[in-house]
Amino acid sequence: MSGAGMATGSRLGLTVAAVARRLGVAPATLRTWDRRYGLGPTAHAAGAHRRYDSGDIARLEHMRRLVLAGVSPADAARAARELDLASAGSPVESPMVSTAADDAALAQMAPPESAIPAAASRHGGGHVVAIPGGTPAARGLARAAVSLDSGACESIIAETLSRRGVVWTWDHLLVPVLVGVGQRWEQTGTGIEVEHVLSEAVQGVLNAQVQGSFSPINSRPVLLAGSDGEAHTLPLWAIAAGLAERRISVRMLGARTPASALGAAVKRTGPAAVVLWSQTTQTGSLDNLEDLPDLRPEPAVILAGPGWQPGPAPVRRVHDLTGAIQEVARAVGA
Repeated sequence: MSGAGMATGSRLGLTVAAVARRLGVAPATLRTWDRRYGLGPTAHAAGAHRRYDSGDIARLEHMRRLVLAGVSPADAARAARELDLASAGSPVESPMVSTAADDAALAQMAPPESAIPAAASRHGGGHVVAIPGGTPAARGLARAAVSLDSGACESIIAETLSRRGVVWTWDHLLVPVLVGVGQRWEQTGTGIEVEHVLSEAVQGVLNAQVQGSFSPINSRPVLLAGSDGEAHTLPLWAIAAGLAERRISVRMLGARTPASALGAAVKRTGPAAVVLWSQTTQTGSLDNLEDLPDLRPEPAVILAGPGWQPGPAPVRRVHDLTGAIQEVARAVGA
């Protein structure tokens, strides 16, 4: 590109997607940094979206370096806002060669154990959540959750989701940490605030994936619901995010969906598939299916999760995220 062309690009700035590629982060991470820390695009032209100028990118690069060095996102953002741009150079005119961070770098995005306040030890069940055989990123996510650093939790999840996809992120990052946090609460009776911070971060990042812009390939909807009395919804959001990767849109009915309400939703929407989640045997009764109406064409009924009793022949039973996604894709003809 000519010098004049580069100068023009510098004045116009870069889009969220372009900056995300340069930094090796997910676009969702940049939006979080904008919303939470005020590190957003400032360049604006009439009739166009805001764009990141050279100063914006210099601050983001500085924040990124600090975060990877183990500084909390809040402190890194404060330092980035105070950055002396005169000595930082122009990243738009000097393109940064970036690669995706590996698991070890992701782990550094969470506070080191020495940085977790003593209060977390007293009230959060200790500095360490046991993650047997967990990846460095999983251990970093656990540390971030124990320190109640929701920004670091969101960043680690979004980074991994961008690099690895939904299924890998769920199986190798989120499930091990969610199980570890849950077991610590069961064993000690403390740390419910850790589980809440982690759950909110997981749902927020997965929901951003579901709400992303894509053209759905399914003409008939897919309904996702928790069975009557079932409070766990994170697996449903993981299914929804995995389907979004395949451009399959869903309608989320959420937790504790009574059989009558599920039947009414099926009758009203005529879905291609219904995914009903049960985590425990207490919520896995087949009575949840009693009010499903007879429709033509008949929707695929997919019972997902470990709580279900054996079902009748037309009902499809799946045990993991991959199975649920594959069954829904088959039902919509993907």
